[in-house]
Amino acid sequence: MGAAPSTPRSETSAEQLVALFVGRTPYPISSEFWNSLLELPLSLQWPRHRVLHACQAFAQNNYHTKHLAKLLIHLVWCLRDAMSAPDESTSAYKKAINASYIASVFLKFTIENTRTYTWEELSLDFDRTENGLENFPKDQSLQHFVMQGILHYIGTAPVSGHSLFLHHELLNFMIVAMSTQLCSGPSPEAKDVHPFLDAAMLQESNIVTSVVRRLLLNFITRPRLPFNASSHPIFSDNGEPGVLRRVGSAAANIVLLPLYTINLLAGSSGESIGSPLADNSLLVLLVLIHYRKCILVDDLAIKNSETSDESQNLMESSAFHDNPFCKALQNSKDTQFDRADIEGNAHNDTVVRLPFASLFDTLGMYLKDEISVLLLYSLVQGNVDFLEYCLVRTDLDTLLMPIMETLYNAQRRTSNQIYMLLIILLILSQDSSFNATIHKLILPNVPWYKERLLHQTSLGSLMVIILIRTINYNLSKLRDIYLHTNCLAILANMAPHVHRLSGYASQRLVSLFDMLSRKYTKLAELKNDKVLKIVSDQIEDDNIADDMSTELHIYTDFLRIVLEIINAILTYALPRNPEVMYAVMHRQEVFEPFKNHPRFDELLENIYTVLDFFNSRMDMQELEGEWSVNKVLQVIINNCRSWRGEGMKMFTQLRFTYEQESHPEEFFIPYLWRLVLAHGFSFNPGAINLFPVEIQVEENDISEEQNV
Repeated sequence: MGAAPSTPRSETSAEQLVALFVGRTPYPISSEFWNSLLELPLSLQWPRHRVLHACQAFAQNNYHTKHLAKLLIHLVWCLRDAMSAPDESTSAYKKAINASYIASVFLKFTIENTRTYTWEELSLDFDRTENGLENFPKDQSLQHFVMQGILHYIGTAPVSGHSLFLHHELLNFMIVAMSTQLCSGPSPEAKDVHPFLDAAMLQESNIVTSVVRRLLLNFITRPRLPFNASSHPIFSDNGEPGVLRRVGSAAANIVLLPLYTINLLAGSSGESIGSPLADNSLLVLLVLIHYRKCILVDDLAIKNSETSDESQNLMESSAFHDNPFCKALQNSKDTQFDRADIEGNAHNDTVVRLPFASLFDTLGMYLKDEISVLLLYSLVQGNVDFLEYCLVRTDLDTLLMPIMETLYNAQRRTSNQIYMLLIILLILSQDSSFNATIHKLILPNVPWYKERLLHQTSLGSLMVIILIRTINYNLSKLRDIYLHTNCLAILANMAPHVHRLSGYASQRLVSLFDMLSRKYTKLAELKNDKVLKIVSDQIEDDNIADDMSTELHIYTDFLRIVLEIINAILTYALPRNPEVMYAVMHRQEVFEPFKNHPRFDELLENIYTVLDFFNSRMDMQELEGEWSVNKVLQVIINNCRSWRGEGMKMFTQLRFTYEQESHPEEFFIPYLWRLVLAHGFSFNPGAINLFPVEIQVEENDISEEQNV
């Protein structure tokens, strides 16, 4: 590598040291230069164009200097020193924090500006014969060595004092290192290369389980940063961001440095803002558990295929490596709450053990945040033990009330968030005990529901109301067939177990049928008009007719499901639901147009059997004065006791289950990275291939860049 420059003097400025780091002269791994660089307070402030020039110079020279690789090796060494340090006042923490931060800055810039997507620009290869590397593992790649060191620290080092800042910087580094996914397409392919993510997937099971546990404990305990931000080693005495961080905020649109770390600082009021460590822990965990490494099928299978068509199919097919982080989350077990577990003492076995009670309660508190929703989905969908724990909780309102409130405010939420919440409800509604429990939980009031005063309403009744409201919103705004189907599936699962459904919920259920029937009738009329027009004008427009036929078929299915829901309540739970019977009697005319419909006639025959019974009982009453709601209800309640279900046809109960799609990564990976960006992580829009983005360039940014 040539003669090494003389050791920099201790009084060398931060500016000069960073210039040497990004310059053309390579510094050996054992040079004192690295200690000098990592011991800097980084309290100086640079103008934005200087940082841009530094990043550009680094990108040009790193292939020759290998400074990124050497810095990453020093990062791991600093982490080891920090773990072995007797207390947290040592400089080892400052050096580790600085190494992590500086590596994040230049790694991120290189990832954003890569051209090959095989990441040669990172120059992760290095001369292993260099002095100082005698003990570097011979059979390990640099990325595996780095991920091993970082994940081991995250999983085993306690979170307190200076280590809290170090944990946060390491999580920031993890997000940067995994951001190579942003540069790949929406569907993982075998040619995709993600050096650090792939290395993380190859770590030993004890490291994986300790990391999953630590990240979840961070989410549960939500450690907060000290009020005095100046205690962070990379901040100046007045608490202002240091050299690279300061300019990163100002130059986000040009240099795109990781300004997301600024969001963790104490606000002007002196109070810490939430728990950035908890949020970043959850983001890192979600990216790890939803990563899917695509591999091609075995070449041998291709050679042994009998036909060329089979060979072609095999060549186009792919498989995925197992994800150890996903498996660790799915196999997590409950442990009784105690201070030792919450404070993060590691367990020796290879199973992640967590206080499910604390996890359940924390999720309930933070379900307004999409990343918490995604964690809850990942748990109830993949972890049988946690799902069963949720189902035996007697305070299901802890989870369900924030879900209901979010669905109530659907217009302010993303369609993906609404979709995930409905899937969670669908998974829960597959259990009969859940459907029974929600009708036993009585809510004194629902203050956020504005259309009507809901007093002493059961949680089950509220769910029916909110799900029907979501259907109405979906039909008018989103028009998403999957959201609609999920809502109806949940209602269908609940129907046989409905108990004392409220009058308002019962009315909304019948009104749902009325609304869908009007949509159906309008579509049928439009289709007939179109067919007549096409025939009369002799225009071949099969596409229009096909589209309308498809939509009409969809509404036919929706109407049938609603009829099956009402039928299930009347068949299996009529004596417990006089309000449903009242609502059906009150609006019985809405069923009349469909009595002879071939898809509905058997279901309506049951409904009219019940109507005939109660209508005849009403006719037999000797009434003084006019009928009132209470009088009609009393007649229904009295005659429910004599109802024996004679003449009713028994249909197989509808039971909907959720199955994850065969390629969930095509949804979750783009969705996750959108959430990462929404939480403050900036990334060059022009480098994002994972999903479409709008690239907006402000005029003042253009003029300033031209003046550089």
